Amino acid sequence: MGALIDSSVLIDIERGSFDMDRLPGEAADMDIAMSAVTASELLHGVHRASKGRIRARREAFVERLLEAWPVLPFDLIAARIHAKLWAELAPKGVSIGAYDLMIGATAIANGLQLITRDKRSFPKIPGLQVQLW
Repeated sequence: MGALIDSSVLIDIERGSFDMDRLPGEAADMDIAMSAVTASELLHGVHRASKGRIRARREAFVERLLEAWPVLPFDLIAARIHAKLWAELAPKGVSIGAYDLMIGATAIANGLQLITRDKRSFPKIPGLQVQLW
């Protein structure tokens, strides 16, 4: 099964607090992609960098990722799944950030599991297969 990788993993890799060499063994056999929402979150981090040196390092890192992996859009199929999940979770008082819910819906729409370090939000999304790294 393929996987959608969340920005939480990528940010920790970029900061040096997560070593790609420690990835679970099954990761080598996965087709990995990222959502357009994750790409936006990473690019936002580039633009928010206060120092030119940090910005250049972040931008180089993000651009390598964008070249290496496909970026999946938040399309109409994902939007339909997102709306349904949102409508199901809201009356139950389950709060998930809008971007995380969009990323989760993108993973479900594409039949992918989600790789994340976020133990709070993504596991609350019904039907989403989550792999915590």
